[in-house]
This record gives sequence, structure tokens and C-alpha cells, in this order.
Amino acid sequence: MIRRDFIKLLGGAGAWPLAANAQQPSRVRRIGVLVNLAADDPETQARTGAFLQGLQSFGWEIGRNARIEYRWAADAESIRKHASELAALAPDVILANANPTVLALQQATRTLPIVFVAVIDPVAGGFVESLARPGGNATGFTSAEFGMSAKWLELLKELIPALSRVAVLQDPGNPGGYHSSQLFRRSPQRLESS
Repeated sequence: MIRRDFIKLLGGAGAWPLAANAQQPSRVRRIGVLVNLAADDPETQARTGAFLQGLQSFGWEIGRNARIEYRWAADAESIRKHASELAALAPDVILANANPTVLALQQATRTLPIVFVAVIDPVAGGFVESLARPGGNATGFTSAEFGMSAKWLELLKELIPALSRVAVLQDPGNPGGYHSSQLFRRSPQRLESS
């Protein structure tokens, strides 16, 4: 055998363990999910399906390289209990929807990363320092920012030119200070709250 062929063979043999390691499944990442809706709620099911589809599109497969710990809770006491449970499991990341779940998670842990969705004004809620530089252990997407309020009114005025009054329901117990339930009834001359 020529020396060059021997070196190739030896180099290839040295690479076999590397190739074998590359084929080993990577560490399974644990994701905690805390949702403030019932597990059988249609909105919850749709969001969970979209979440799983998004994970899969990025190469994450449940059971192969990802594991999800779900917790559903509709009341404040259950939310706090499940937030503590998830923090104790020490997942790689926790996904939270809505202000109450993020608040409970931040009370349970200041070290585990929290990604939030459907949160109203995370700065006013105290979840992040600013939208540009969140700081701390939480980051995510906001569903409403109070600076947009004027635009909402402009849009309503365009949709209903005869608009003369607008009512907004506010929940003082909500850390963001805003409740997403805005119920309006159209009358010929004005918009009345219901």
C-alpha cells in the first residue's frame, strides 16, 4: 500500500467516531408552556397546533429533540401553582401567554428564560425594561401597545364616520391596565358601550 493511501485510510478511520457522534440524537430540549386558558378551549387548541407546526418547521420534533411540559390554568391560584411547577422542572425555556402567566412565572423564577406572546404592554406590566432592550429573563411579542390607541380611534372613525363616542373597558387587576374585551354596539348616530 502506498503511504498516501495509508494516511487516507488512517484519517478516515479517525473520522468514523466523529461521524458516529454526529448521528447521535442531540440533547432533548425541554420547553415549558403555561397558558391561562382551558386545555380543551378551541383557541388554545389552535394556538398549540400553530406552535407545534412552527417548532417542526425549524426541525424540532417532539420526542426526538424536544419535550413540552404543558400547564393550563384559568384562575390566578392555578396559574401561580403551575408557574412554580414549571420553574421547578427547570426547562430550557418557558412559553407564556398573557400578562397573568408572565407575572406568575417571573415571581417563580428570575433565571429561566421566558418568552411571552399575547401580552399587553409588557413595559407597563413590569415584565421588561423596554421593548428594544428587554433585560431580565423575559422577552417576547406584545399584542397591544398603548401608543397605538390613537391609530385604533382613527381606524374606528374611518370605519364608522358617524362615530361620536367610544368606550374602553379597563381591568385594574391586569398588570397592563387594559382588558382586551371591548364590547361596542353600533347605533345610527353613535357607538355605545354595552
